[in-house]
Amino acid sequence: MIPFMDHTAALLEQTELFGESVRDADWSAPVPTCPGWTVKQLFRHLGRGHRWAAQIITDRVDRMLDPREVRDGKPPNDLEGAIEWLHAGARAVIDAVAAAGPDTPVWTFVGPRPAAWWIRRRLHEATVHRADAALTLGAAYELDPQLAADGVSEWLDLVAARATGETSPIDPGVTLHLHATDELGTAGEWLIHGTPDGVRWEHGHGKGTAAARGRAADLLLTLVRRRTAAEAGVTVLGEEKVWAAWLSRTPY
Repeated sequence: MIPFMDHTAALLEQTELFGESVRDADWSAPVPTCPGWTVKQLFRHLGRGHRWAAQIITDRVDRMLDPREVRDGKPPNDLEGAIEWLHAGARAVIDAVAAAGPDTPVWTFVGPRPAAWWIRRRLHEATVHRADAALTLGAAYELDPQLAADGVSEWLDLVAARATGETSPIDPGVTLHLHATDELGTAGEWLIHGTPDGVRWEHGHGKGTAAARGRAADLLLTLVRRRTAAEAGVTVLGEEKVWAAWLSRTPY
């Protein structure tokens, strides 16, 4: 995690940007990066997901909450009401964390975590789905390098938390190096190690079995399989099969 990043403010900002990006869109348009979804479904997924996380915290849910059980889980039919519903969902997560206490352990799909974990998770759900909207609509997508790098780190945390020796996306003894070309210092470099138990990662520079180099935003979109390395301008070095295996075993 990049020190001193205000995830709360970023969650509100990214949610607002997502809403504005689809305001004038054809909501029936298919989203190529989320097969089977339309823009409307993408919008509902993000907004309901915010409320889902808030309800888990508020109700101290100790299991995977069925999305159908989410209170106020569908947006109003009118555009302005839907946009406000989206924004209110982001605020609900923030309010739930504040009420519970940011360090209070709560349920997450990777085991108990401090309540504030959900703010960062919902933030990067918004950054990635904002990319889905931009790619669907043929619009430009820009993401602050520090925020993009934090997204990469947050994604690696999720991968490492889920990986076991049998399900690891990287074999023991293999190292994947990610290098952001933005001026981010060590916050823009990641060394991912395959271990007998799964995955371990750290910030730092080193020679990997394979490496991927590009802007932090492009690395993020490539890691979550929204763009190929070629499409994103990410350079892959070393054993490309390591990179290919990592992507094939880490669906978003």
